[in-house]
Amino acid sequence: MRAIFFEEDDAQAVVARLRTDGFEARAERERLAGEDDDEGHPWAVVTDAPGFMLEVLVDTHDGWLDEDEVAGAEQIAPLPPLHLPMAPKRIKRPDLG
Repeated sequence: MRAIFFEEDDAQAVVARLRTDGFEARAERERLAGEDDDEGHPWAVVTDAPGFMLEVLVDTHDGWLDEDEVAGAEQIAPLPPLHLPMAPKRIKRPDLG
């Protein structure tokens, strides 16, 4: 699971709380696309804590859960391949093929 925070203090507080509760947790800088300022990058907390616990901490420290990671945890069955035509469809002279 990943949680994103704009302030380093909030990220470090969440890491300390999770470690106190016995979970693995680390804070790292999250590089956002298009962000030029190194100081403007948010902090990501990566942990093995349950989602509901991380959600409470995110609400307390004004962060958010990374939805891509949460959605990636569930395996979605791939769609079957599309049936595509092999040649263009004739509209004006269907008798030609």
